[in-house]
Amino acid sequence: MKHPIQRLDRRRNGLAHSISHILASSALLLVGALGASSAFAQEQATNLDRITVTGSNIPRTNTETSSPVQVVSRQEIDRTGKTTVAEYLQTLTSDGAGSIPKTFGNGFAGGGAGISLRGLGAGSTLVLLNGRRMATYGLADDGQKVFTDLSTIPLDAVERIEVLKDGASAIYGSDAIAGVVNIILRSDFNGAILRASYGLSGDSDGDAKKATLTAGTGDLATDGWNAFFSLDVGKTDAIKISDRKDRKWIGTGDIRRYGYAATDAQFLGGAFLSGGTAGGAGPNGSVFNSAGQLVALPGCAGLTTIPGQSDATAQAQGCLWDPAQLYRDLSPEEKYVNVFGRASFAFGEGGEIYTEIGYSKKETTFSNTPSGVSGGWGYPLGPVNANSGPGATVLSPTHPDNPIPGQASRLRYSAWDVGPRVTNNTNEFNRFLAGIKGNWGEWSYDTAYLHSGTDLVNERSGFLRYSAVQCALGNPACPGGVWRIGDDAGLNSQALYDYISPNISARAKSSLDMFDFRMSRSLMDLKGGPLGLAFGTEWRRTSNSLTPQTFTDQGDIIGLGYSAYDGTQNVYAGYVELSAPVLEQLELSGALRYDKYESGEGKATPKVGFKWTPADWIAVRASYAEGFRAPNPAENGDGGLAAFSNARDPVRCAASGNDPQECGARQVAIITRPNSALKPEESKSYSVGFVLQPTSTTSLTVDGWEIKRTNEIAQGSTADAIAAGNVLRDSNNINGVAGSGTILAVNTDYVNANSSRVRGIDTDIRQTFEVGPGQLEMDLQWSHVLKFERTEGDSTVDYVGTHGNCDVTNCIGTPQDRINFGTTWKQGAWSVSGVVNYIDSLENKDRRGGDYLAFYEDGEPVEKIASFTTFDLSGRWNITDAFELNASVQNVFDRIAPLDPATYGGVNYNPLHFSGAIGRYFTVGAKYTFE
Repeated sequence: MKHPIQRLDRRRNGLAHSISHILASSALLLVGALGASSAFAQEQATNLDRITVTGSNIPRTNTETSSPVQVVSRQEIDRTGKTTVAEYLQTLTSDGAGSIPKTFGNGFAGGGAGISLRGLGAGSTLVLLNGRRMATYGLADDGQKVFTDLSTIPLDAVERIEVLKDGASAIYGSDAIAGVVNIILRSDFNGAILRASYGLSGDSDGDAKKATLTAGTGDLATDGWNAFFSLDVGKTDAIKISDRKDRKWIGTGDIRRYGYAATDAQFLGGAFLSGGTAGGAGPNGSVFNSAGQLVALPGCAGLTTIPGQSDATAQAQGCLWDPAQLYRDLSPEEKYVNVFGRASFAFGEGGEIYTEIGYSKKETTFSNTPSGVSGGWGYPLGPVNANSGPGATVLSPTHPDNPIPGQASRLRYSAWDVGPRVTNNTNEFNRFLAGIKGNWGEWSYDTAYLHSGTDLVNERSGFLRYSAVQCALGNPACPGGVWRIGDDAGLNSQALYDYISPNISARAKSSLDMFDFRMSRSLMDLKGGPLGLAFGTEWRRTSNSLTPQTFTDQGDIIGLGYSAYDGTQNVYAGYVELSAPVLEQLELSGALRYDKYESGEGKATPKVGFKWTPADWIAVRASYAEGFRAPNPAENGDGGLAAFSNARDPVRCAASGNDPQECGARQVAIITRPNSALKPEESKSYSVGFVLQPTSTTSLTVDGWEIKRTNEIAQGSTADAIAAGNVLRDSNNINGVAGSGTILAVNTDYVNANSSRVRGIDTDIRQTFEVGPGQLEMDLQWSHVLKFERTEGDSTVDYVGTHGNCDVTNCIGTPQDRINFGTTWKQGAWSVSGVVNYIDSLENKDRRGGDYLAFYEDGEPVEKIASFTTFDLSGRWNITDAFELNASVQNVFDRIAPLDPATYGGVNYNPLHFSGAIGRYFTVGAKYTFE
């Protein structure tokens, strides 16, 4: 039973007291600023132009601040051919490990899509819509990190996206440690635009149909009001792994032809591992004899799709088969509708009452391989061992398919006859905002109330109930019937399958209520311009809850991790910000925010910066910021997590004499418990760089940056837990070495790891040429990571350029370089764009100087995952002023994603290289504008 988080007694009057305290503090800061200004002001300060840049609440006369901000225009989005906000943002060079692709449908956050700036996790990247928050996705990534789902935002309503690449906790709140993505939608619209598009892969699958209507009426300046809405509907068909069966390693789990042993192909099923003492979960089934060796059941040749299999080969190596090719999706089926609407009404001198509404409903269906009948997993009372010991899944001594009569035989079997495990997520998102802004004397103000929420239903079929499986296999008098397996599965009734594989479900909800109030003005004229001041206050209440999947709280669903949480946070905050152009060449800025959590945690987070402009064409800038994030309900509340990851077992490796078959990373269950003693995360971020604009058509920015996060909340190190013996092992010890059996589960807690430090350099170059009657625009973004260190105790590891950190990123890895190079040619009614996307190679180790994660059949390590480069092409033709045709081709040269045997987010490919798994993809579209 879950309980709400304990609240302090002062909660009854906490909101009024905290807001009063914050306003009083802000007033004192304001009085100090006004007092200082009176000593210098000779005349009324100049009014500021109303240009507000992400990362500041002070309107400015230019968009370059002391902080690096990447502004993405609508044209830059359109030229890539991406049809959703999430797909585009995950191509940014500043996005890293920990981002959540829609294709990872069997993950904890399946159906959602999130961005992870700097590779610090989606939970440390704040996503805003028009400068304000949204409710988080109902399912936490890895069962821990709450994040904003990008797929709820209608792309056609997007005007631009601003990405703030340094810490912004002093402006927006404690969860902006890695930076901010501010998606800015249209503020008004008059007329109507109808868009439609159809996409199809080069293999004639993955059909994507999309239609959008944006319509508005009224003019705020002349009519005093404006209202518009954008409706976005679409459907994308699933792509099966089998649809890519001729695309080398992408469409098969059988990678033996590429130099790997069957025992090192993680998606090839049925193989006997560790000398026949493990593995063997094929479509025919296998059991252990009295000597602990696997014995295959008959029928392999009729059940597998891999040629050359027979009863004889099955007895020697296991019945090899390719379940991913038969059952698993490469990309899930999606159906969605997104709605956004805005209305605004003018009053007085520059006043505006506005309201925004948003609604999204998205259904995602993902099919995965059949369940096994054994294994190890966890639930709140600890690990479950269905492999060996008293909890082992066995065939009864009298079971008709038991090849060893009279013995209760431990069974390995992949339940192909039950069918694939299918996950269906239906998520509804809502957002309502009402506010008023305007001028009061010399002040500009903006205040609003926001409510947002999500309601997600997760339904699953094809999973096996552990107790029912034990009964149907091990009890001849089982009320549900006797389960016949392998070659005899055709003898089963539907009633038996309903008994052992019931439909299960979970429900997740999140909500956000927020009230904010902000004011700004220019105080006085300094030598470089007006001194700007902004201050404000904010209250927000967030809640997150997840009921566990049916029966997982009892550990009764085979192989399915447990995740549940429930909690509410109230946060009160106040901030003040100054922008001081003290000289024509020098601008100083500073901000201070205080966040107070109802649980008692609170902290002031400052930010300071400067911009020095010695000449019109060059500027030098730098910033320093601090961040703070209190534990969320999934980390210190009620609940827990049992998930799966890949881990290397040094104990088994040593016991086998470094046998490559035992030294590679294999899947294990990770059981993580909440920790009420967690401390808040804290961070410090630095940036320094320069901006060059030698001509009106040339610009160059280079920024070095570093983020250091201390008291980092993470799952305890899997490697440390294994070294400390906090594991559940199978009974197949090597050479009689006690405690060397295959790892089934690892026990950890959420802990405050010592620190993480990420450092790198961002470069952005833009050039425009006038060539004859047309115009050529070129731009390049390059992110180079210098360090990605994680320190625990006395140990520091660096993940740059490697496959790590596998604990939290599905072994996606940390490429050192990501580069996007784009060109656009415009001439009259035509425009053509091309974008080159480059992702650096990865050393196939868990860390720098660490252990290799995979080996070839001859024992040689797989040293590298190759770099990956794709080219996307798009074009537009304005046939008339009202009618436009457009088309795009992604991955024009049909590049195949490099073979990656270690990641488990995709079958033999890295999720970063997803376009190389899909292949060439075509989209055609049309737009009609109604006057």
